[in-house]
Amino acid sequence: MTKRWIFRGHDAGDILKLSEQARLDPLVSNLLWARGLTDTVAIKYFLEAKFSELRDPELLPGVDEAAKRILQAVEAKEPITIYGDYDADGMTATAIMLNCLEMLGADVDYYVPNRLEDSYGLSHEAITRLAQLKRKLIITVDCGIGAVAEAAACRQLGLDLIITDHHQSGEKLPDAVAIVHPKLPGSEYPFAGLCGAGVAFKLAWRLCQLTSGAKKVNDRHREYLLSAMTLAAIGTVADVVPLLDENRILVRTALGLMQKHSPIGLSALMMQTKLQSKSSLSAEDIAFTLAPRLNAAGRLGQAQLGVELLTTRDPQRAQTLAQYLERLNGDRESLERSISLAATKQAKEQYDLNIEPALVLHSPGWHLGVIGIVASRMADKFNRPVVIISVDPTGQKHATGSGRSAGLVNLYDAFEACRDHLVGCGGHAAAAGLRIDERKIPEFREAFCDQVRKELEGRDPQSTLTVDAETTFQQLNLHTVSMIESLAPFGAGNPRPILVASDVELHEPAKLFGQGERHVGVRFRQHGSIVRAVAFSQPEWAEQINSHQGNFDLAFRPMINEFNGMRKVEIQLIDWRVAKQSVPAPKDRSPSNISQPDPL
Repeated sequence: MTKRWIFRGHDAGDILKLSEQARLDPLVSNLLWARGLTDTVAIKYFLEAKFSELRDPELLPGVDEAAKRILQAVEAKEPITIYGDYDADGMTATAIMLNCLEMLGADVDYYVPNRLEDSYGLSHEAITRLAQLKRKLIITVDCGIGAVAEAAACRQLGLDLIITDHHQSGEKLPDAVAIVHPKLPGSEYPFAGLCGAGVAFKLAWRLCQLTSGAKKVNDRHREYLLSAMTLAAIGTVADVVPLLDENRILVRTALGLMQKHSPIGLSALMMQTKLQSKSSLSAEDIAFTLAPRLNAAGRLGQAQLGVELLTTRDPQRAQTLAQYLERLNGDRESLERSISLAATKQAKEQYDLNIEPALVLHSPGWHLGVIGIVASRMADKFNRPVVIISVDPTGQKHATGSGRSAGLVNLYDAFEACRDHLVGCGGHAAAAGLRIDERKIPEFREAFCDQVRKELEGRDPQSTLTVDAETTFQQLNLHTVSMIESLAPFGAGNPRPILVASDVELHEPAKLFGQGERHVGVRFRQHGSIVRAVAFSQPEWAEQINSHQGNFDLAFRPMINEFNGMRKVEIQLIDWRVAKQSVPAPKDRSPSNISQPDPL
């Protein structure tokens, strides 16, 4: 249950000095210091995140070459195809480019592969079909940087190819008319963290500049770009790229625009999910509400409906699509729960979880669209690499697997070390996929576990939790937590702070709530202050908390809950343990009373 808590180190004097200089609450100064923001200039830049600080799109490598060829195609009415990807980043990137080129009067359509039937990225089959349909220019979004052979095929078929992508390039670049990429070899673009939709947004912005004839675009193009920014923000959050630098500015700006400037399909989806009624939106609203519904369409083989939702101009069609994506997401959740239960049962019945360094689980018919999510959740739950393999019930196709590393090993390297047992594999350090003959799964499991043992080299794989600071319930007032919220948007690269409160009493018993009673709600008390805590997807905690007779140490994320116009502080429980020490109520708000626990 309990992870090993690691507290960030700091000097109380430095924190107090920074707090006075920046005129911030000491707890907030502590959190900024932990993020490497140690002077008032850096803090001001970070907190303000002004849209004017976004870099001019013409600085993005390859963007002018791409824009020139696109405008040439628009002028000549050459048929253009946007070639996207089936995840939320790919869908939003596709929609950004499609909406832009339609606004410019292009002859344009789009193609998105089917996750369940097609290979990732550019494929020879798709390129051949597009050539037969007399398309003249293909513009990839969120894919293509590794498509060397496919780019050559485009040349042979008389297709011009523009690649816009953000993934890691190989040793050889595709032979394309233009490649728009923030990490293009030899370039000096200062921020490499843009996602596919972010790159598409920059290209669309540049097209608007060129057609407006000025850096400041005309009113029509400005309205389009505000709408496109909301889509770029969804792609940025959904693709889990760092919410720093340009990404932070883009997402923070877009969150303030989404209520009024979203495409009608996105507005319909926000209505469907009741986000339109919120006074303000957060990156978590994207990550846990909007992005999963778009990804559900992709995972269940209907990514084109996600793109249609984001590009339709028909309000009735938008509402119908939003409702359908809601149902798809429910189907995805049901499939995910079913496979998770079966895989967890298999793990507990077939393996000794005290000694197994990794889990390789398989069954006929597990849905290919959700095995990656299941692997991710189980890797977090069991704190070890997990590979979930779906076996073809007919036996006519190879089994397909998806793995997650739990941050313990390089999964791509581990798969490569076991390649003799595989038909094929690919991916990166944290997540990777494979294809395998069903008969070789036992051999692969043994080889994979041996490889994980070798990489661990006897290290204790106990999960760790990095804690930003220790505080008390008395300090978690609306003013302080509102200041913590000013660090948002939270996500990759800028996680929501994790705090600890020690020697806390149970005020009211924990209760289960939510669909399937998967979540826990409980009230704790410390020094007379009472705070409600929620724990998501940890139903077993309710009985464990209620059966404990003593006090608790809590690790949590502070939140502000808004309901019926009322705002109050709550905490999201991340971990807990039996109290190890009592902490007296602080007499002042100095850093020494905020975060001076002994490292564990």
